[in-house]
Amino acid sequence: MRTIAIYGAGPALGMAVARRFGQEDFRVALVARNQERLDGMVRELAGNGIEAAGFQADVADPAAALRATDEIEARFGAIDVLEHSPTPAQAFMDPFELDDAGLSPLLDLYLHTPIALVRRVLPGMRERGHGGLLFAMGASARSAVPRLTGVGIALSAVRSYVHSLNAALGDSGVYAGTLLIGALIENSAAHRDAAQWANGDRPMTVVSGDGLADRLWNMYIKRDRVEDAVTPGFAE
Repeated sequence: MRTIAIYGAGPALGMAVARRFGQEDFRVALVARNQERLDGMVRELAGNGIEAAGFQADVADPAAALRATDEIEARFGAIDVLEHSPTPAQAFMDPFELDDAGLSPLLDLYLHTPIALVRRVLPGMRERGHGGLLFAMGASARSAVPRLTGVGIALSAVRSYVHSLNAALGDSGVYAGTLLIGALIENSAAHRDAAQWANGDRPMTVVSGDGLADRLWNMYIKRDRVEDAVTPGFAE
Protein backbone atom coordinates (compact mmCIF):
# COMPACT_ATOMS: atom_id res chain seq x y z
CA MET A 1 0.00 0.00 0.00
CA ARG A 2 1.02 3.59 -0.59
CA THR A 3 1.20 6.26 2.11
CA ILE A 4 0.26 9.93 2.11
CA ALA A 5 1.58 12.22 4.85
CA ILE A 6 -0.58 15.30 5.46
CA TYR A 7 1.29 18.08 7.25
CA GLY A 8 -0.91 20.62 9.01
CA ALA A 9 -3.86 18.22 8.97
CA GLY A 10 -7.14 19.74 10.10
CA PRO A 11 -10.81 18.76 10.12
CA ALA A 12 -11.61 20.54 6.84
CA LEU A 13 -9.09 20.23 3.98
CA GLY A 14 -6.77 17.78 5.74
CA MET A 15 -9.56 15.30 6.40
CA ALA A 16 -10.94 15.73 2.89
CA VAL A 17 -7.53 14.90 1.42
CA ALA A 18 -7.22 11.93 3.80
CA ARG A 19 -10.59 10.56 2.70
CA ARG A 20 -9.90 11.11 -1.01
CA PHE A 21 -6.52 9.39 -1.01
CA GLY A 22 -7.78 6.78 1.44
CA GLN A 23 -10.44 5.84 -1.09
CA GLU A 24 -7.55 5.05 -3.44
CA ASP A 25 -6.01 2.60 -0.94
CA PHE A 26 -3.53 5.02 0.58
CA ARG A 27 -2.63 4.74 4.23
CA VAL A 28 -2.83 8.16 5.88
CA ALA A 29 -0.38 9.86 8.24
CA LEU A 30 -1.79 13.01 9.85
CA VAL A 31 0.63 15.56 11.31
CA ALA A 32 -0.65 18.39 13.53
CA ARG A 33 -0.16 19.96 16.94
CA ASN A 34 -3.28 18.77 18.77
CA GLN A 35 -3.10 15.09 19.74
CA GLU A 36 -6.73 14.92 20.85
CA ARG A 37 -7.89 16.24 17.49
CA LEU A 38 -5.56 13.84 15.68
CA ASP A 39 -7.02 10.91 17.63
CA GLY A 40 -10.53 11.96 16.65
CA MET A 41 -9.61 12.23 12.97
CA VAL A 42 -7.95 8.79 13.05
CA ARG A 43 -11.11 7.28 14.57
CA GLU A 44 -13.27 8.91 11.92
CA LEU A 45 -11.08 7.62 9.11
CA ALA A 46 -11.06 4.15 10.63
CA GLY A 47 -14.85 4.26 10.56
CA ASN A 48 -14.56 4.81 6.81
CA GLY A 49 -12.25 1.83 6.45
CA ILE A 50 -9.10 3.94 6.02
CA GLU A 51 -5.91 3.00 7.84
CA ALA A 52 -4.53 6.14 9.50
CA ALA A 53 -2.33 7.32 12.34
CA GLY A 54 -1.69 10.69 13.96
CA PHE A 55 1.72 12.19 14.63
CA GLN A 56 1.92 15.19 16.93
CA ALA A 57 4.25 17.97 15.78
CA ASP A 58 4.26 21.71 15.27
CA VAL A 59 4.65 22.02 11.50
CA ALA A 60 6.06 25.52 11.99
CA ASP A 61 9.12 23.86 13.55
CA PRO A 62 11.17 22.15 10.80
CA ALA A 63 12.96 19.89 13.29
CA ALA A 64 9.66 18.73 14.80
CA ALA A 65 8.22 18.06 11.33
CA LEU A 66 11.27 15.97 10.45
CA ARG A 67 10.93 13.97 13.70
CA ALA A 68 7.31 13.25 12.77
CA THR A 69 8.51 12.11 9.35
CA ASP A 70 10.87 9.63 11.00
CA GLU A 71 7.93 8.32 13.05
CA ILE A 72 5.75 8.01 9.95
CA GLU A 73 8.37 6.00 8.11
CA ALA A 74 8.88 3.76 11.15
CA ARG A 75 5.13 3.05 11.18
CA PHE A 76 4.22 2.94 7.48
CA GLY A 77 7.46 2.81 5.53
CA ALA A 78 8.24 5.20 2.69
CA ILE A 79 6.09 8.29 2.13
CA ASP A 80 4.67 8.22 -1.40
CA VAL A 81 2.83 11.55 -1.31
CA LEU A 82 3.57 14.58 0.84
CA GLU A 83 0.71 17.08 1.22
CA HIS A 84 1.33 20.40 2.98
CA SER A 85 -1.56 22.71 3.90
CA PRO A 86 -1.19 24.22 7.38
CA THR A 87 -3.04 27.27 8.68
CA PRO A 88 -1.07 30.14 10.27
CA ALA A 89 -1.87 31.27 13.80
CA GLN A 90 -1.78 34.91 12.64
CA ALA A 91 -2.92 35.55 9.09
CA PHE A 92 -3.65 39.27 9.01
CA MET A 93 -0.73 41.66 8.68
CA ASP A 94 -0.59 44.74 6.48
CA PRO A 95 2.65 45.98 4.87
CA PHE A 96 3.02 48.79 7.41
CA GLU A 97 3.00 46.32 10.32
CA LEU A 98 5.38 43.82 8.77
CA ASP A 99 8.58 43.10 10.68
CA ASP A 100 10.94 40.19 11.22
CA ALA A 101 9.12 39.06 14.36
CA GLY A 102 5.87 38.66 12.45
CA LEU A 103 7.36 37.25 9.26
CA SER A 104 9.77 34.68 10.74
CA PRO A 105 7.14 32.17 11.97
CA LEU A 106 5.34 32.37 8.62
CA LEU A 107 8.58 31.63 6.77
CA ASP A 108 9.18 28.66 9.07
CA LEU A 109 5.66 27.34 8.47
CA TYR A 110 5.41 27.91 4.73
CA LEU A 111 8.99 27.83 3.45
CA HIS A 112 11.59 26.40 5.82
CA THR A 113 9.56 23.35 6.84
CA PRO A 114 8.52 22.48 3.25
CA ILE A 115 12.13 22.71 2.07
CA ALA A 116 13.28 20.50 4.96
CA LEU A 117 10.54 17.96 4.27
CA VAL A 118 11.21 17.83 0.53
CA ARG A 119 14.94 17.34 1.15
CA ARG A 120 14.00 14.49 3.50
CA VAL A 121 11.55 12.54 1.30
CA LEU A 122 12.50 13.46 -2.26
CA PRO A 123 15.66 11.30 -2.59
CA GLY A 124 13.66 8.18 -1.83
CA MET A 125 10.90 9.17 -4.23
CA ARG A 126 13.39 9.73 -7.03
CA GLU A 127 15.11 6.43 -6.31
CA ARG A 128 11.76 4.59 -6.46
CA GLY A 129 10.72 6.51 -9.57
CA HIS A 130 7.37 7.73 -8.25
CA GLY A 131 5.94 10.18 -5.73
CA GLY A 132 4.03 13.38 -5.21
CA LEU A 133 4.68 16.72 -3.50
CA LEU A 134 1.39 18.60 -3.12
CA PHE A 135 1.02 22.07 -1.64
CA ALA A 136 -2.37 23.69 -1.00
CA MET A 137 -2.14 27.38 -0.15
CA GLY A 138 -3.96 30.68 -0.13
CA ALA A 139 -4.28 32.64 -3.37
CA SER A 140 -2.26 35.48 -1.82
CA ALA A 141 0.70 33.42 -3.05
CA ARG A 142 -0.09 34.86 -6.49
CA SER A 143 -2.34 37.89 -5.91
CA ALA A 144 -1.32 40.81 -3.70
CA VAL A 145 -3.66 41.24 -0.73
CA PRO A 146 -2.43 44.05 1.54
CA ARG A 147 -3.93 42.68 4.76
CA LEU A 148 -2.29 39.30 4.07
CA THR A 149 1.16 40.70 3.33
CA GLY A 150 3.12 38.41 5.63
CA VAL A 151 1.33 35.25 4.52
CA GLY A 152 1.57 36.35 0.88
CA ILE A 153 5.34 36.80 1.07
CA ALA A 154 5.85 33.36 2.61
CA LEU A 155 3.44 31.63 0.24
CA SER A 156 4.82 33.29 -2.86
CA ALA A 157 8.26 31.99 -1.88
CA VAL A 158 7.15 28.38 -1.49
CA ARG A 159 5.03 28.65 -4.66
CA SER A 160 8.16 29.66 -6.57
CA TYR A 161 10.05 26.77 -4.95
CA VAL A 162 7.40 24.23 -6.01
CA HIS A 163 7.34 25.58 -9.57
CA SER A 164 11.11 25.15 -9.70
CA LEU A 165 10.83 21.62 -8.33
CA ASN A 166 8.25 20.72 -10.95
CA ALA A 167 10.49 21.95 -13.76
CA ALA A 168 13.57 20.22 -12.39
CA LEU A 169 11.88 16.87 -11.73
CA GLY A 170 10.92 16.47 -15.38
CA ASP A 171 10.16 12.83 -16.22
CA SER A 172 11.60 11.47 -12.95
CA GLY A 173 8.23 10.04 -11.93
CA VAL A 174 7.90 12.53 -9.07
CA TYR A 175 5.30 15.28 -9.36
CA ALA A 176 5.26 18.64 -7.57
CA GLY A 177 2.30 21.00 -7.75
CA THR A 178 0.40 23.77 -6.02
CA LEU A 179 -3.30 24.38 -5.48
CA LEU A 180 -4.18 28.04 -4.88
CA ILE A 181 -7.33 28.63 -2.83
CA GLY A 182 -8.96 32.07 -2.84
CA ALA A 183 -11.99 31.08 -0.80
CA LEU A 184 -12.96 29.89 2.66
CA ILE A 185 -12.97 26.13 3.12
CA GLU A 186 -16.21 24.82 4.55
CA ASN A 187 -15.94 23.88 8.26
CA SER A 188 -12.42 25.33 8.55
CA ALA A 189 -11.40 27.68 11.37
CA ALA A 190 -11.47 30.60 8.93
CA HIS A 191 -14.98 29.63 7.80
CA ARG A 192 -16.17 29.61 11.41
CA ASP A 193 -14.87 33.18 11.75
CA ALA A 194 -15.98 34.24 8.27
CA ALA A 195 -16.85 37.83 9.22
CA GLN A 196 -13.20 38.88 9.54
CA TRP A 197 -12.51 37.66 6.00
CA ALA A 198 -15.22 39.78 4.42
CA ASN A 199 -14.18 42.73 2.26
CA GLY A 200 -16.66 45.42 3.21
CA ASP A 201 -20.08 43.94 2.45
CA ARG A 202 -18.60 41.23 0.23
CA PRO A 203 -18.23 37.91 2.08
CA MET A 204 -15.67 35.39 0.90
CA THR A 205 -16.94 32.51 -1.21
CA VAL A 206 -17.06 29.14 0.58
CA VAL A 207 -15.83 25.96 -1.14
CA SER A 208 -15.95 22.35 -0.01
CA GLY A 209 -12.89 20.50 1.20
CA ASP A 210 -13.99 17.48 -0.79
CA GLY A 211 -13.89 19.48 -4.03
CA LEU A 212 -10.40 20.71 -3.25
CA ALA A 213 -9.25 17.19 -2.39
CA ASP A 214 -10.58 15.99 -5.75
CA ARG A 215 -8.47 18.67 -7.46
CA LEU A 216 -5.35 17.58 -5.59
CA TRP A 217 -5.99 13.96 -6.52
CA ASN A 218 -6.46 14.87 -10.17
CA MET A 219 -3.27 16.95 -10.16
CA TYR A 220 -1.37 14.01 -8.70
CA ILE A 221 -2.79 11.49 -11.18
CA LYS A 222 -2.79 13.58 -14.37
CA ARG A 223 0.43 15.55 -13.75
CA ASP A 224 -0.48 17.86 -16.63
CA ARG A 225 -0.07 21.18 -14.80
CA VAL A 226 2.11 22.57 -12.05
CA GLU A 227 -0.70 24.68 -10.62
CA ASP A 228 -4.47 24.75 -10.24
CA ALA A 229 -6.50 27.57 -8.72
CA VAL A 230 -9.86 27.95 -7.02
CA THR A 231 -10.40 31.67 -6.62
CA PRO A 232 -14.14 32.48 -6.88
CA GLY A 233 -14.80 36.02 -5.77
CA PHE A 234 -11.33 36.36 -4.27
CA ALA A 235 -11.40 39.73 -2.51
CA GLU A 236 -8.15 41.55 -3.18
